[in-house]
Amino acid sequence: MLSYLAEFENFFGPLRLFRYITLRSAFAGLTGLMIGFAIGPWLFGKLRALRAKQAFRSREEVGDLAELHAGKEETPTMGGLMICAAVTGSTLLWARPNVYVLTALLVYLGLTLIGFLDDYLKVTRKKSGGLSGRWKLVGQAVLTVLSLALLLSFPDSSERMRELWVPFYKDVLVSHMPLVLLIPFLFLVLAGSSNAINLTDGVDGLAIGCTVTVALAYAIMAYAAGNFIIAEYLFISFIPGAGELTVVCSALLGASLAFLWYNSHPAEVFMGDTGSLALGGLIGIISFMVHQPLTLVIVGGIFVIEAVSVLLQVGSFKTRQKRIFRMAPIHHHFELKGWHENKVVIRFWILSLIFAMAGLATLKLR
Repeated sequence: MLSYLAEFENFFGPLRLFRYITLRSAFAGLTGLMIGFAIGPWLFGKLRALRAKQAFRSREEVGDLAELHAGKEETPTMGGLMICAAVTGSTLLWARPNVYVLTALLVYLGLTLIGFLDDYLKVTRKKSGGLSGRWKLVGQAVLTVLSLALLLSFPDSSERMRELWVPFYKDVLVSHMPLVLLIPFLFLVLAGSSNAINLTDGVDGLAIGCTVTVALAYAIMAYAAGNFIIAEYLFISFIPGAGELTVVCSALLGASLAFLWYNSHPAEVFMGDTGSLALGGLIGIISFMVHQPLTLVIVGGIFVIEAVSVLLQVGSFKTRQKRIFRMAPIHHHFELKGWHENKVVIRFWILSLIFAMAGLATLKLR
């Protein structure tokens, strides 16, 4: 919205600065941070007053992990509402509206609603089981179709969004993906990233800290994709208008840092599925729109490791009746091995930063 101030540069010259994505991205990050700090204490107080507490699994279900997390029963959940308000508010203020920004917000707000319903059921039922996995997948499928319908209905994005680009290759791999491939591909990206971050959200500060590095990496990728000179130099896809997603990523970065302030150990609030499902979906749709969905496997390496650990654990137990890890997702495995929660989180943050840098390196290695 504030980007339109640049139209009045004839009346006041410095207003032309609002044309620049770099300036608006910096302010979007600061605005997301300030909105988070402004509404966080009030929102978390309301959640505590409403006794919107996280429902934990019993000792019979998780064994010794119940003792390690015994002091967290009174911590409120649904903190993802703060992130949603900060990201949405900052984006609306600083991003120039286009099809890419609208699609990102559609997916983000849609998954926030699905996650909120899941958390609400957990809180009211006082059980760890909320919305069934089937209904979550249905919601993700609906958002896949709606986001594709939006992207394919605009001439500027309709053909671009049918292209498939892969890391380490400087030309488009598939120039026109048919809908029969495009829909399931985007669904896998959205559902995969959404559920992977959801699985990572198990200890204080882990998921949101890793989200910071991923958001930073995709802010750089979005800026490169929207800049003709940089895109041509790096041999990546040039997508006019995609640079505005840099503003969205910066807003996410600022909001995530604000939430991390309260979510660091010992956490004052949990994001819940309200936050984790939506964050994963937002990152997934941005990666798709800047033609870097497969790079997300590298940039979001921690999320991939967490999801794969669950798949391996379930597969091994069903086929061999043996567990590979003491518990999955894998961060619980290290907790049960004796690592302090902070050690798990900080080491995973370090790995997340390494994965983000490796993902950015793929822009040049072509």
